[in-house]
Amino acid sequence: MTRPIQINNHPFRFLLYLEWILLAISVITSVLPHPSPRFASRFPELAILNLTIFGLMGLRLPTSNNLVKIIYTACGISLIFITGLFGGRADRLFPFLYIILVIRSCLIFQLPGRLSVTFVSFTLFLTTLLYRIPRYPLPPQAQEKFRFFTLSLALVFGLSLVFVLILMNTVLSERESREKLAIANEKLRQYALRIENQATLEERNRIAREIHDSLGHSLTALNLQLETALKLYQANPDKAQSFLARAKELGSKALQDVRQSVSTMRSNPLQDKSLAQAIDILAEDFQRSNNILLNRQINLEYSLSTEVNTAIYRIIQESLTNISKHARATEVNLEIIINRGSLYITIQDNGRGFDLEQNTTGFGLQSMRDRALSLGGKFTINSAFGCGCQITVDIPLGRLIS
Repeated sequence: MTRPIQINNHPFRFLLYLEWILLAISVITSVLPHPSPRFASRFPELAILNLTIFGLMGLRLPTSNNLVKIIYTACGISLIFITGLFGGRADRLFPFLYIILVIRSCLIFQLPGRLSVTFVSFTLFLTTLLYRIPRYPLPPQAQEKFRFFTLSLALVFGLSLVFVLILMNTVLSERESREKLAIANEKLRQYALRIENQATLEERNRIAREIHDSLGHSLTALNLQLETALKLYQANPDKAQSFLARAKELGSKALQDVRQSVSTMRSNPLQDKSLAQAIDILAEDFQRSNNILLNRQINLEYSLSTEVNTAIYRIIQESLTNISKHARATEVNLEIIINRGSLYITIQDNGRGFDLEQNTTGFGLQSMRDRALSLGGKFTINSAFGCGCQITVDIPLGRLIS
């Protein structure tokens, strides 16, 4: 429900002060005596009471219920009309009271209501003006002057009401535009804040993926090397020594990845190498660390952007990491081809497989799925116990060409 317009929330407080000044002048005019009985107040107490009530009504303007608005306006019109008929010298200011009434109507009504109040005010002004016409006959010249004066006064008052109405509509429209602009700015600020929070969340997820894919891969391989060295330490110290040396290399690489993540929050695995070259290095490292045969077929006819190459490299790296950790495979087939406007990546192993309904929510698989979806592609995984695992990524070619 809309709050009533009061002193503390009045949109144009200077108008309220103007009302008080005009009403005070009207009250003083009614109280002061006049030597001519023609201009003396017939009922000064009634005029003062009406003006006081009319002034107090301006301290609280209804804005919610239409019936209350109509009753409020009708009461104001009645008070002004009575003051104009019986106010004596105070009735000289009653046109200004109608102007105050029109200003109040602009604050509480929409345009149809404002026009109605303006029309009623002008009609009542003419009625009061005709009521004050002398009842005794006047000379022709005096009648002509009186008619001219009456017509001029009515025209000036009508133009004054129209001017006040247009002015108030303009001011209120400008104020409404400012309020809408402020609301739009606030919504925009909240939207920007949500976008910032979303971007921060996505950046955190990206950093988590980068750490998981780079550092996690190196530490996993390092752990395998150390486990193998511990098993061979008593039986074959020389071979265990070679695994320890490889573990040291992996530890150095992991430390380098950490330094790069801290400095740039993103480790670029390609480092000015092509995607095929980076995959060859990854494949050789995978075979040497895990003693698993990796057959690869890479057929790239187009130049891809660095972001796309990095995403493809990370998908392959995460797949090989999962195979080395869980699959117990002896052979892996990697295929990257472009066919029918799409780039296809297929990674298949001959390991033990797993149940898709229970093991597809890990961070590694989710990371690969997110990377594929970020490129507008599809991520598919097929596996079963004893049948190995096959990962397929289908990415539209239009999103990849640099």
